[in-house]
Amino acid sequence: MYTRYVGGLQAAAGYRPVRRRSATGYVRRVSQLRIATFNLLHGQPLGPDGSPLPTAPDGPPDDLGAVLAEAIAALDADVLALQEVDRYQQRSGLVDQAAVAAKALGATDWRFAAALHGRPAPVAGWIPEPGHGLRVYGPDETGTGTDLPAYGTALVTRLPVRQWRARRFAPAPFGLPLRVAGRRGLTRVPDEPRAALAAVLEGPNGPFTVVAAHLSFVPGWNMGQLAGIRRWIADLPTPHLLLGDFNLVGAVPRTVLGGAAVVDGLGRRSPYPRPPREQRPPREQRPSREQRPSREVRRARRRLPQRALLSGWRDLARTPTYPAHRPAVQFDHVLSVGIPRSAVLATGTPAVGVSDHRPLVVDLRW
Repeated sequence: MYTRYVGGLQAAAGYRPVRRRSATGYVRRVSQLRIATFNLLHGQPLGPDGSPLPTAPDGPPDDLGAVLAEAIAALDADVLALQEVDRYQQRSGLVDQAAVAAKALGATDWRFAAALHGRPAPVAGWIPEPGHGLRVYGPDETGTGTDLPAYGTALVTRLPVRQWRARRFAPAPFGLPLRVAGRRGLTRVPDEPRAALAAVLEGPNGPFTVVAAHLSFVPGWNMGQLAGIRRWIADLPTPHLLLGDFNLVGAVPRTVLGGAAVVDGLGRRSPYPRPPREQRPPREQRPSREQRPSREVRRARRRLPQRALLSGWRDLARTPTYPAHRPAVQFDHVLSVGIPRSAVLATGTPAVGVSDHRPLVVDLRW
């Protein structure tokens, strides 16, 4: 159930503008931006128990496309990151899922980064098309390359875009036994190439950077990819928002990037180490109680410099997203640097009936 709470009042999921009454009695609108990330599982519909619902891949493409469009439209996101996205795959009705999502949101711009070109293998993994690496598709490529199915990551936005950037991550040299929707027990799954997209968007208060990413499920390998993304976007305008399925649970992604709780001095470690403690003078030379600095002054001296506030990554939403029918762990994240947690108006993980992940939605005061 997705609800948003504003000023202590519960509003319906479709409630869009946030209005607050000023001291003069006039109602003013608060600028709001909705950010979301969603692992599509190629748009696979699932039942209430998490089992795949039958589809007709040989039927009209509009059938599967309409199911996906309905799920995406319900999110009403201004910026949407998508993972496990198909482009003209037989299993998903031969549709361009990134284009379907953009149309459902009325988005002005979007990109799809193909981590690989090829078709799913019968059990697990992929049968790649040789000679095709990273390729980025956008609105101008809609309807092209229908004979070259692809799979990857997408970023959809209603905001003007200043710059796009894409990169590809090589797969880990080994796979892992995993639970696969529709199969009993564990299935050995090889790792696959991953893709990330970055966009510099024009927001109400100036440019900011959003990244959509899908990371490896191999422990350690995904941490290296996450650290690589941090370096990859270091030259792009802040604030930064990093969205996606990282296959890392809880606070691990924030810890890998450098958690705000640590660099703000709330943890036990700090990137700004304290200077060595000076040797205390003899008791008779110490200042009297009246001469000592006040408690407020002592606290101010212990605070970290202001630059620490912008160097730490924060989780803007902490809630389970997987599995969709009974969320227990959080694989999907919205991380930020330069955006305080106080800017979060609401978070949600609505049940949309598509994928084994739930979408993660965050409303920000912008």
